[in-house]
Amino acid sequence: MIPIIPIENAAPTNAEAPLAGGHTISGLKNPPPLSLYIHIPWCVRKCPYCDFNSHENKHNFSEDAYIDALIADLEQATPLVWGRKIRSVFFGGGTPSLFSAEGIDRILSHVRMLTPLEYDAEITLEANPGTVDAGHFTGYKAAGVNRLSIGIQSFDSRYLSALGRIHNEDEAMKAAELALATFDRVNLDVMYALPDQTLEDALSDAKRACALNPSHLSFYHLTLEPNTPFHRTPPSLPDDDTSALMQEQIEGILKSNGYEHYETSGFAKPGQQCRHNLNYWTFGDYLGIGAGAHSKLSFHDKIIRQTRHKHPNRYLAHAVKGEAVDQEWSIPREELGFEFMMNALRLTGGTPLSLLEQRTGLGTYSLAKPLGEAEKKGLLTQSLDSQNQIIIQPTLMGQRFLNELLQMFL
Repeated sequence: MIPIIPIENAAPTNAEAPLAGGHTISGLKNPPPLSLYIHIPWCVRKCPYCDFNSHENKHNFSEDAYIDALIADLEQATPLVWGRKIRSVFFGGGTPSLFSAEGIDRILSHVRMLTPLEYDAEITLEANPGTVDAGHFTGYKAAGVNRLSIGIQSFDSRYLSALGRIHNEDEAMKAAELALATFDRVNLDVMYALPDQTLEDALSDAKRACALNPSHLSFYHLTLEPNTPFHRTPPSLPDDDTSALMQEQIEGILKSNGYEHYETSGFAKPGQQCRHNLNYWTFGDYLGIGAGAHSKLSFHDKIIRQTRHKHPNRYLAHAVKGEAVDQEWSIPREELGFEFMMNALRLTGGTPLSLLEQRTGLGTYSLAKPLGEAEKKGLLTQSLDSQNQIIIQPTLMGQRFLNELLQMFL
């Protein structure tokens, strides 16, 4: 165990000096890296397990009107991030691949005009196998998208049907092969512990995903989220022991195929980690535009969160009037440690403890007690790297019981 200053003996650093009136500066010497998230809220059909802000396209939406709103939203937000470079852009949904290549190009053109987008920025677009073809992919690439994330979920039509997906196994394979022929960087989203899924079938999905050899794979355990049809009427799912065995053996298959398990659900070939997600997990900043999008932005005196109006129609009405933001609040200082750990502990390879002060302004002593307790319970380790930095890392048990580990930092 690496000794950390006992909290009862610690004194505030200069970074946490109180200001007149009882306020405290954030202590951030430099703002963290900045990413841009762009939300496209529509889907062909809402999946019964999905709790994201997505809406079925029952009434033909106007792509141009929504892009006008996105541009207005970005113009309003630009003063908050003035001069800061955007390191990654992520089109999420919903189903962003419902938008035309021309629409994506128009959005990215305005991003480049309004912000200093890094020349090698990672630009990811999520796609549904049931909504794409060769023309879509080549058009997205020409617009500047350099990483594609495809929601495969399974390579077995039986389970795709159970999940309410609009594609079948042939379309899943065709979309994956087409993406890999078009883009150098491709992520495939796959799920396990599906309704009535056997261990053999779950492992078959993992083997088929590895055989395609994408640069990145995401494997998610199906969970029954509140306010979803699956939560109201639960399907028959594998039991906990079978699900745990699926997870363990899937991780083994991916490891044997050269994928590093670098994040709770993320597996990447060397050097191919998702930069956008890494910025989240290292408590970087992100500006979110679009219906229901979230932002986290840091300043010298505070760290704020914002949410946009959630329903697409409400967002459209407010964004064009300069009122895209629905709510804004400062993160209370006493919650910053938990918020940092909630992200950092997703990284299986560990995080330098010094990043806590860099990204929150808190001294490392502030988490000494829960870190020590978590280490005693075998949920994380503290070690020194080659630069004598303290590295905090969840153990295998800590990864399996991440929620219990996080509770210790509340």
